[in-house]
Amino acid sequence: MKSYLLAERTIDKADLTDLKDWLETDPWLTQGPLVRQFEAAWAAWLGRKHALFVNSGSSANLLMYAALLAQKDLPNRKVIVPAVSWATTVAPAIQLGFEPIMCDADPQTFGLDLTELEALCQKHKPATVIAVHVLGTPNDMERLCDLRRRYGFVLLEDACAATGSRWDGAHVGTFGELSSFSFFYGHHLSTIEGGMVTTDDEATHDLLLQLRSHGWAKDLAPEKGDALARQAGAIPFNKPFTFYLPGFNVRGTDLQARIGLSQLKKADHVVARRAENHRRYQERLGGQAGFQIQHCPRSITSSISFCALASSPAHRERIGAAMAAQRIETRPIGGGNMSRQPFWAERYGAAVFPMADRIHQTGFQLPNHPGLSLTDVDFICDTVLAVTE
Repeated sequence: MKSYLLAERTIDKADLTDLKDWLETDPWLTQGPLVRQFEAAWAAWLGRKHALFVNSGSSANLLMYAALLAQKDLPNRKVIVPAVSWATTVAPAIQLGFEPIMCDADPQTFGLDLTELEALCQKHKPATVIAVHVLGTPNDMERLCDLRRRYGFVLLEDACAATGSRWDGAHVGTFGELSSFSFFYGHHLSTIEGGMVTTDDEATHDLLLQLRSHGWAKDLAPEKGDALARQAGAIPFNKPFTFYLPGFNVRGTDLQARIGLSQLKKADHVVARRAENHRRYQERLGGQAGFQIQHCPRSITSSISFCALASSPAHRERIGAAMAAQRIETRPIGGGNMSRQPFWAERYGAAVFPMADRIHQTGFQLPNHPGLSLTDVDFICDTVLAVTE
């Protein structure tokens, strides 16, 4: 019996052959020229001025928060975080001393509930908002950007599961001051492990370069490194090992970047196939009694997997059993209501978020990757729809 996995590896034989041939040239393996080449290629494909390659999408989120602190001009450390997200979307806010305030999920996109977000902005006046494009479905970026204009917050985008998704023709991850992407093994494109931070602001990019590598200035343009050294009064002999920021070591490698460059050649194909499968799921499951699906007008969704809500927890259990019998893999939607996760609840207490709770209790994921045909998607949908409420 055929298996239907939520994710298949994206690194294929051609990628491995390219990597093998490159390794036989005895190349530089750690961060070097290929990392810079991959960053430039990714920025050009996405439509951003700057990109920074790191060792994971989680590290990309960490650096986004750290860059805000390094800028030293935040009016406060309040940040609105989505109730439906991922642990490492929220965890860096806690780790770096922000004051996270949770916002319920939108019934259509499962991203931020923008009506509730506006109420939270009025009440708390947060300096920062982080939005997650849940499993690839964009938020309503017109409303979100309008709220940013009216309330003056910095917008971070977690697009780790949304490579290639577009809102009104523009890639998600190009709206916020900073955005993050993931290149984990089963994601849209893979560098085995890896992630990217993007921005259009040169000064922010300079901070990211330092934060990624220990807090030193080695990766900056020479004249910028020299200016920092003069300002700090660094001893000339010690200058390469002068640390200007409390940084990390979350660098990617040229080995990973070589895979990334190979993967990027098929990005448009991967995105198109995922978007095609996603549309078929929407056609088959949208409007069906007992199910609720994500939807965002004016968008193209290149999802990492398709998600739906059953009518009840018991209905979800029956769907899960039916899928297991057909060897169709499933799982909950992200972390569900993140306020019910121990790392949050032990600090701030679990909170009632009606939509996030519904997602927590009834949400499930369905496979979507380029290896699935439309016939496969139909079989999966038939399996799900055969389970009565």
